[in-house]
Amino acid sequence: MAYYTDKGANTITYLAIDDGLVNEARRLGHHAANEEAVTAALKEYIDRRKQVEILKLFGTIDYDPAYDYKKNRQLDRIEIDPIDNSLE
Repeated sequence: MAYYTDKGANTITYLAIDDGLVNEARRLGHHAANEEAVTAALKEYIDRRKQVEILKLFGTIDYDPAYDYKKNRQLDRIEIDPIDNSLE
């Protein structure tokens, strides 16, 4: 087991983490240090959990039936003539 400490904000945290998991995370993530691997793993874990919460929202949002998404797409495609200096 590897033990990690966090001395920030006047607290000390010790974590017992399986060495095999840390080593594999370092190898897969090309991390130079254990701390980098653990930090990256925690960030990925948090991001994944947030994505799952967002996915739960699908089908729960009511859209305005009068909304014309095609009209908005056309507005995005309006091009300005690069030679036309009247817009300056």
